[in-house]
Amino acid sequence: YKQTTQTMNQLVVTASAQSKRPAVIYNRRITAKLGVPYYQVDSNRITIELFKVNPGIYHGYAMKVKLKDPTAMKMSLGNDKLGGSETTMRAVLRHGAIAGINAGGFADGDGKRYPLSTTVLNGHYLTGFQSSFKDLSFVGLSNDGKLIGGKFYNQGALDSLKPAFGATFVPVLLQRGQKVPIPDKWKVSPKRAPRTVIGNYKDDQLLIIVVDGYNESGGSGATLEELQGKMFNLGVQDAYNLDGGGSSSLILNGRIVNKPSDGNLRPVPTHFLFYK
Repeated sequence: YKQTTQTMNQLVVTASAQSKRPAVIYNRRITAKLGVPYYQVDSNRITIELFKVNPGIYHGYAMKVKLKDPTAMKMSLGNDKLGGSETTMRAVLRHGAIAGINAGGFADGDGKRYPLSTTVLNGHYLTGFQSSFKDLSFVGLSNDGKLIGGKFYNQGALDSLKPAFGATFVPVLLQRGQKVPIPDKWKVSPKRAPRTVIGNYKDDQLLIIVVDGYNESGGSGATLEELQGKMFNLGVQDAYNLDGGGSSSLILNGRIVNKPSDGNLRPVPTHFLFYK
C-alpha cells in the first residue's frame, strides 16, 4: 500500500511537471523574440519582465506581464472621482502598485477631464454603456483576468465577457492573431507619436509597448502600422492602441521608464495598474 501511494505521488509529480512543459516552451519562444529582460519583478501574484524595443526607427519599452492572480491588475480613476485626473506615477504611489500605464482617452469639459466613452470600473459602468461609434474600441480585463476588447454595439455583448474594468480608445490593431485594417485617419493624425499599446498572447500573458517621442507633432515616435507589425511579429493575438502622445507613460518600481513627450507626466483620468 505504501509503495502504491509513493508510485501514485510520483505519477502526480511527473504529470504536473509534464503539464507545465508546453507553457514553459511557449514562454521561451515568445521571450526569445523580445530578447533579454533588463528588469524583472516576480511574486506569487505577478511576473513582470521589462525589455527594450529599438528597431532603429523608434525607441521604446516592452513590458510582459503574467497575471498569476486576476486581481493583480486593476484600473484606477483619477483621484477616485469622475472628472478627476492624475499622473500615472501618482496613481501608482497612491494605490501601492508596482507598475502602471496610462489607459483610455479623455475629453475635457468644465475644467475637468472625463474618460472617453464606455468605461468600466469594479464591474460597473461609470457613465453607462455607449455603443461603439466611429473607430472607438473598448479594452479591459474580464473577471477571470483575460484581456477583452473590440467594438461593442450593445451592452449585452460586453456584459457576456464579464468585464472587471476597461476604458476606450482607438483603434484595434490585432484580433485573433490577424491584423485589423487601421482607419486612414489614424495613420496620419499624427503619423508618428509616442504610443502605448496593449495585447495578449495565447497563454493570456500581456504585452505592453510604450514608445518614446519628442512631441505630438508627428515627426517622432512610431506609426500605428509599425506597432501593429511589431505586435504581430511577436506573436500577440489581440492588440489595442491606448491613449498616446503626452499621455503615454510607463511606471515600474517607483520610476518613470519612458521619456514623457511633454517633459513631464500628463494627468489623465484612467490608468491600468499592476500589483505585486
